Amino acid sequence: MPPLTNREVYQQLRDAALEVRRLILLAEQPESGQVHVDIEGWRLSLGVDGNRLLHCQRCQSPDGREGELGHWQRYGTDPVSLLSTWELAQIERLLCLRHQP
Repeated sequence: MPPLTNREVYQQLRDAALEVRRLILLAEQPESGQVHVDIEGWRLSLGVDGNRLLHCQRCQSPDGREGELGHWQRYGTDPVSLLSTWELAQIERLLCLRHQP
């Protein structure tokens, strides 16, 4: 299977920012600077620094295809870099809301 492209992963993040798709926080590992989320079957490992989203480390689609940061950086750019300023702020807001009790 071909690896996921940065555009395919970006589209999931964009849809979550627009609240077309639901983002669910699965796990947080603050010591490693990562959070794991699900966007309707898409599993993403996101690099974070506090409440700031840095990059998408890895993604697996519902059909089993995968993509990772090393591949995206080598052939273009990270999916997070494709987000508009507003979309990035929305994702960061969604991640922050999930941290509150």
